[in-house]
Amino acid sequence: MAFSQKLTLLFLLFALSGFSSTVSDSNDDVVSELLSLQSRSKSGVIHFNDQSLSRFISSVKTPRPYSLLFFFDAVHLHDKSELRLLELLKEFNLVSSSFIANNIDNPDVVNKIFFCHIEFKESQFSFSQFNVNSLPHIRFVGPNQGFKDSEHMEQGDFSRLAESMAEFVESKTKLTVGPIIRPPFLSRNQIILIVLGILAWIPFYMKRVIAGRTLFHDPKVWLAGSVFVYYFSVSGSMHNIIRKMPMFITDRNDPSKILFFYQGSGMQLGAEGFTIGFLYTVVGLLLAFLTQGLVKINNVAVQRVVMIFALLVSFLAVKQVVFLDNWKTGYWIHGFWPSGWN
Repeated sequence: MAFSQKLTLLFLLFALSGFSSTVSDSNDDVVSELLSLQSRSKSGVIHFNDQSLSRFISSVKTPRPYSLLFFFDAVHLHDKSELRLLELLKEFNLVSSSFIANNIDNPDVVNKIFFCHIEFKESQFSFSQFNVNSLPHIRFVGPNQGFKDSEHMEQGDFSRLAESMAEFVESKTKLTVGPIIRPPFLSRNQIILIVLGILAWIPFYMKRVIAGRTLFHDPKVWLAGSVFVYYFSVSGSMHNIIRKMPMFITDRNDPSKILFFYQGSGMQLGAEGFTIGFLYTVVGLLLAFLTQGLVKINNVAVQRVVMIFALLVSFLAVKQVVFLDNWKTGYWIHGFWPSGWN
């Protein structure tokens, strides 16, 4: 009896070991298949459909030896700029390629997560299984997770694009994606063509420089550039660019009304800066004309008329600037008179 029990135990041990080796071989085959599909993609992103989703999620027993990160896409919505699907898909591809490139010397890490792409028209059943109702959508399926308990990336986390996606991956897998490797702005061939073009253009340009026939020798170009720099400086354009200020806003009390000037020193609209810059530029151009052009006119009567006109326009422009500043900030500027004049 004791001998038969030992035989039974030995048989069970052999059966269990055989089953575990079968499961291990099956898992290795699945991982090898995923690696093969990954190697066929330039970015390492595997294109999934309903069949492959069933193959690598439903048919593989948990815990799986890998995780999957899905980007849900819809080609017919690529023209909707507010969704930014093409931009986000490009960033998703960068995360995938960067993860593979940064961990290429550590295959045990690369095999832990695979980046996947699902298109709506090809995989509508997959969309319904994951309960995806809106795009953009990125979902993480861990080794012990299925369709219902998988985790999605919040909409607000897409602001930093690839960097946000990498942080999402690292928070779910505890793996390190590494720095995002972005392609250079110009390819190697483009740089070579540009350099060759510059080298071929240099002799012709040097000839024009020696003859004094370049844009940099044209006083009108310098004048236009000076006026532009002056206007850019006094209009607060840099403030508008940095703060991304709108040109105008709608009135909260009356949505049908548009406000070009906002009362309050805490915010400056783009129209305000451009208006003030225009008034300052008018004064500056008049001053430049009086000091550089009017003095060359020999007719004294013309000089006086132009001088009076320029002073009047400058006075009205400065007065309007002061008025707008007083109205906006609430601090009123008034003239100072000597006490003996009162």
